[in-house]
Amino acid sequence: MAEGIAVDNIILYNDERIKNIIRLGESHFREFKSALYGEEGNKKPRSVKDICRDIAENLVSFVNADGGDLLIGVEDDGTITGIPHSENEINTLFNAVNTHLLDSSKLPIGISTKIQIYGRVILFFSVNKGADKIYQLSDGRCLKRDDKQNIPVSFDIINFERREANSREYDRCFIDGAQVSDLDTDIIQSLADNYLRGLSVERYLQQLRLAEYTTSGMRLRKAALLLFSKDIQKWHPRCQVRILKVKGTKLDAGEHYNVEKDERVQGNIFELLISTWEKLSIFLSYKTERENGLFVPKYIYPEGACREALINAIAHRDYSIQNGIEIYIFNSRMEIKSPGALLSTIKIEYLEELRGEHESRNSFITRVLKENNYMRELGEGLKNIYALINASDLNKPILSSDNQSFTITFSHRA
Repeated sequence: MAEGIAVDNIILYNDERIKNIIRLGESHFREFKSALYGEEGNKKPRSVKDICRDIAENLVSFVNADGGDLLIGVEDDGTITGIPHSENEINTLFNAVNTHLLDSSKLPIGISTKIQIYGRVILFFSVNKGADKIYQLSDGRCLKRDDKQNIPVSFDIINFERREANSREYDRCFIDGAQVSDLDTDIIQSLADNYLRGLSVERYLQQLRLAEYTTSGMRLRKAALLLFSKDIQKWHPRCQVRILKVKGTKLDAGEHYNVEKDERVQGNIFELLISTWEKLSIFLSYKTERENGLFVPKYIYPEGACREALINAIAHRDYSIQNGIEIYIFNSRMEIKSPGALLSTIKIEYLEELRGEHESRNSFITRVLKENNYMRELGEGLKNIYALINASDLNKPILSSDNQSFTITFSHRA
């Protein structure tokens, strides 16, 4: 804790967290449910059975997707109407995670509490993404959060191999010895001001669940270090992007090694987002044209598509693998190769069909990038890449995945 800073200025208490959630509104990560029904002026308590169903369905949907927050006693527009039910009924609502799920023994609940906000009682649930199993309702149904909806999905579709558990858990793990002073607090404060003005660095980290305040002080998740670390090598030596300019159409080795230029960009995720494009754009720029009195660079591949592919690689790579992202620029194509196989819940053909399939390996990292508008609507990035490539009269991007990596390839028309 910084000297001279009161604990109350650091800890994000649940009442403030809830007020912030309401200010932000419903989203992929937030859901509000009323405890009342009926016409305005004649509202009555909803049945406990219906509210229990809402609790179970939303928590299962969040856990099977990217985690999220559920408020009971709040209307869709953020109006707090409270819960008029008895204590026994409220206890039944809390028990919905046991009575309405097939197996709730390991449901990753971060917060489950009753609290008064502006004089009205509401229930607050906060859950993390499920990393080692898929959760089902008591009737066997699987649900998954998709934007602001809970959609039914097949168990097989969201089933994944156990070997993925480590990569899925990586960014959410707490890391011993890390302190807020290890982070670039200027970047964090800037993001906090744009997110919800008035949040301190410490409270912003807690709001996005990148940190938790305990009796021994602030505990940081690996995601916080990957996003904001001042010295990334201390925490992840291969948080980097390597750009290789290759002469010809294939990479040779030994005496025929044909790499003309080899550049490395290293830093936290926000530094990579900025610095990598600065390096890459030099390789891809082939001329400048005068537009509206300014000289504008023209690139071999659309800038927007390249940036989108780069963001996806940085956000969705497997950080449990100690390798970096590699970009190969050949005479007729560019390959962006990120560590980690495509998640088993996602199929190449689904991506190629632009179904909008979404699965975040690094749910905390992607949440920060999405909430701060660095990423498009979840699942929409690939659609934008295809649209930009098609508009530029280039070949359709090629997607490929093996046991170690995922690659997107841009190429010229023959």
